[in-house]
Amino acid sequence: MKEALESLSSSLPSLSAEDITDLLRDIKGWLDEFKSVEYSCLGCRYCFAAVAMNIFAEAFPEATKGGPRCAFEVREQWPPVPGEYFVFCEGPECPIAVSTLASIDLAEKLARRRPRELCIVGKTETENIGIEKVIKNVITNPTIHYLLLVGKDSEGHHSGGTLLALWKNGVDENMRVIGAPGRRPILRNVSREEVDIFRKNVQVVDMIGCEEVNMIVKKMKELTKNTYSTCHAQRFLKTVKASFPEVVYAEEPDKIEMDKAGYFIIIPQREKNLIIVEHYSYDNKLLRIIRGKNARSIYWTIIRNKWVTQLSHAAYLGKELMKAELSIKLGFKYIQDKI
Repeated sequence: MKEALESLSSSLPSLSAEDITDLLRDIKGWLDEFKSVEYSCLGCRYCFAAVAMNIFAEAFPEATKGGPRCAFEVREQWPPVPGEYFVFCEGPECPIAVSTLASIDLAEKLARRRPRELCIVGKTETENIGIEKVIKNVITNPTIHYLLLVGKDSEGHHSGGTLLALWKNGVDENMRVIGAPGRRPILRNVSREEVDIFRKNVQVVDMIGCEEVNMIVKKMKELTKNTYSTCHAQRFLKTVKASFPEVVYAEEPDKIEMDKAGYFIIIPQREKNLIIVEHYSYDNKLLRIIRGKNARSIYWTIIRNKWVTQLSHAAYLGKELMKAELSIKLGFKYIQDKI
């Protein structure tokens, strides 16, 4: 939502529309009320920010270029991009991948049913990074012939509609999915070759809106029957080694740099549901005492006031504060610096 408001704030001044001044004033007030918390897209069932920006993009397409760049973890085994998937690949007899779009529970229901035709099933809630994960995982498995779209499409993101548009139309020179209904169907973590292979290797089947497990399984059996009763099963599937960003393996630190701003002693008080943090200088002078009910409010207060200056110290502090908070919630004894 903050990103959507910032986008509007930067785009509106260039437009000749009525009531811009009042809207900009309102946006500034809303932005001032936000607290900065960084996280990836939550894939909400109804994304108010995405819906608002879709409407804005329709009215002023010239003001809605660009978008955020996302990334994701990769691994060596299949599927190479991990996620909330259920994987059952056992060879060419399971040629179907299923996306349940925004219907998260439906993926679990199909996994419990586990029809033999099913290779992989999971949600796809966003029109960019979610689709990129689908592409990476599909093109690295030559047994997959079909991608079945089921469940409810995510409002605002329109990941199902975007997958259909991608399969039918491809992408333009800016890697934007041609004819996609969402505002940000820009693929930044896949190549044009990978998109082309995806479109050639699989048939995308539209069952968007269907949440009936029996109907979905019936369709899977029909598709599989068609696959092995025609020359479709003998067609050459061009595979591609998917491109991924550099994978960096974490290492233990070889040395610890002390923070010149001082050190902290963390004291959870379970009976008061309170965390007390004492901030000392390195000559052991008590500088201040910070009190809070949860880890986030305390570390945010410390960072905002610049009482920590080393990134490693901030990371350590967040870890220890979270341990202290959990000790209050779960009832175990907190010992600082103990893993």
